[in-house]
Amino acid sequence: MVIIKYDESFEKNVKKINNQSVKEHILKQIQKIIEQPEIGKPMRYFRKGTREIYIKPFRLSYVYHLDKEIVEILEIYHKKKQ
Repeated sequence: MVIIKYDESFEKNVKKINNQSVKEHILKQIQKIIEQPEIGKPMRYFRKGTREIYIKPFRLSYVYHLDKEIVEILEIYHKKKQ
């Protein structure tokens, strides 16, 4: 069983989203991450070790600690603010 941890910046940014359907889609994607943690695209360079999932129009960034079986949701940000 995978344990989920949320970063403060993720929680703060999700509260700012007004569209309820987008929030539901975010929850569905987090459920997919729980079921299959390596589903996201692995990042490179200075973001190496993190993974991302695209949730239109946002990107969800997370880290999967394989040895501890912990998924740490880092942040969600708009695609244009990359």
